[in-house]
Amino acid sequence: MNPYDANAHPGTHLVAETLGVSEVSALNITYRPGEPLYRSATRVIGAAHELDVLHNRVTDAAKDALRLLEPVGRGELGGARVSYALLRTAVPKLGDLLAQQDRAYGQLVESISAYRRLLPEPDAAHRSTKKVPGLGQKPTSDRDDGWAVAGQRRVALEAVEAGGVRFRRTAIGDDPYVSREKTQQQDPAIWPQTVQQLVAEGLLRQDTSEGLYQPGQLLSLTPQGEAALRDARATTTRVSAALGRSTTPTDSSALADSAAVPVARTSPTSSRSR
Repeated sequence: MNPYDANAHPGTHLVAETLGVSEVSALNITYRPGEPLYRSATRVIGAAHELDVLHNRVTDAAKDALRLLEPVGRGELGGARVSYALLRTAVPKLGDLLAQQDRAYGQLVESISAYRRLLPEPDAAHRSTKKVPGLGQKPTSDRDDGWAVAGQRRVALEAVEAGGVRFRRTAIGDDPYVSREKTQQQDPAIWPQTVQQLVAEGLLRQDTSEGLYQPGQLLSLTPQGEAALRDARATTTRVSAALGRSTTPTDSSALADSAAVPVARTSPTSSRSR
């Protein structure tokens, strides 16, 4: 559950929803100072705070402008004259703050994207350099999409199976992202492109009866998606079993022969004396 109110803290709310974290200010504590991920996470935190601050300033400026318009709404001519004089200053100020807010949002989205690009891919240490086909899909020689590897696709399917995964768009910028109700700090991110591809392939179902912005469209596995996930897990089990069988136990007869070597090397002199 996102602890940040989108109407009061849109920056930290966006980070929490996009990255699946519950404490945005702690995003960089798992990295060492000086590491690329530490610097990138720190930029995300700063950009989120900057957007929150500007959002509050825009809100306050808009409230001031509305108060100035109240006499006009009541039909008070004298009040309207005073309000008009003040609005000549208030409106340009509000416009400038809105422009700053828009730039801050763009910087936050860019910093989040840069941070996510630095995150290690799931099972990166065990993945070969060859192209890996996705779940429910035959190998092809041309497909080499970074988000279509089996590890990322399986992460998405398993997260949807756990429940609470929604496909959403941001209110500012209309950017797609995936939110998760059940997530931990170490859980890998789910890319929106992966979800869109899985929906297109018929492995995921997207509830279009719900809003894309609030609360987001809930994702669920289709029968094909359930079958693909079962096949992926069975394949992992078979590979693990094959690796276990490939470790040949030490032959006990070989150990016995090795232990008998010193006896075979008894000197000829001692043999003749016997």
